[in-house]
Amino acid sequence: MAMAATAKKKSESDRFCSSPDLLHHHPSLTKLKIGICQMRVSGEKKENLKHARSLIQVAAKQGANLVLLPEMWVCPYTEEDMAKNAEDFDDEKGASSPTLEMLSEVAGRLSITIIGGSLPERCKGELYNTCPIFGADGKLIAKHRKEMQVHLFDANFLGEFCFMESHIFAAGDKPTIVDTEVGRIGIGICHDIRFPELATFYRDKGVCLIAYPGAFNISTGESLWELVQRGRAADNQCGEIIASCGHEENVMIAEIDYSQLHILRKGLPLFKQRREDVYSQHN
Repeated sequence: MAMAATAKKKSESDRFCSSPDLLHHHPSLTKLKIGICQMRVSGEKKENLKHARSLIQVAAKQGANLVLLPEMWVCPYTEEDMAKNAEDFDDEKGASSPTLEMLSEVAGRLSITIIGGSLPERCKGELYNTCPIFGADGKLIAKHRKEMQVHLFDANFLGEFCFMESHIFAAGDKPTIVDTEVGRIGIGICHDIRFPELATFYRDKGVCLIAYPGAFNISTGESLWELVQRGRAADNQCGEIIASCGHEENVMIAEIDYSQLHILRKGLPLFKQRREDVYSQHN
């Protein structure tokens, strides 16, 4: 099964730059390269770990400062496989998690930031769909638990497709914003992209990037995955889609220029034109 990861581009507008408490969230670089790893997942966890390491190294060799992995890349996306391959993430050094240990080692060795797609996490008897983020020093700096779960994917198209994440995963309960060497990043997982409120919240908090590792299925994803990305980008003045691929395994390298987004937001300051006073009257 082909699984894809995607990132959306963001920079801080004048609105954020004028706020003193957000100045330190500016990334030190105006341009960076993102490596997006789309990988084919096998039923063997050890093989998937080895393969993911190889793809990360390919991206870094091509100059990527930030590398993204797909959603649920350690195992097939079935309840049985996710339960069997779940790991305990409580130990931040990764001693109890071979997956975190691998991501930590390769991030530190290559001096890159890694958004680790998502993994099945076991915590206090519950199963979570969790995205770990590692800094260029190899340290685990944040983890995001997929949200309805703050958005669990429940879909039932009779006769065609039925999948209920709420029957498998426990819910995350907060957005995740992390400050990294490549800027302030907001994290979502797959179905989170369908909810514009989360992206707007991240934009309000001054993120430079929003990352959505995903594994949309063909039934619900093919007609909307790119469309929804364009919608979130337009809503939040995040730029445009600058790289894409089909269903095959691939490592995409794309360059993001924060200065161009700054120009866009300065020329058309949409967020300054928002009328929360008007919207709130009709809640």
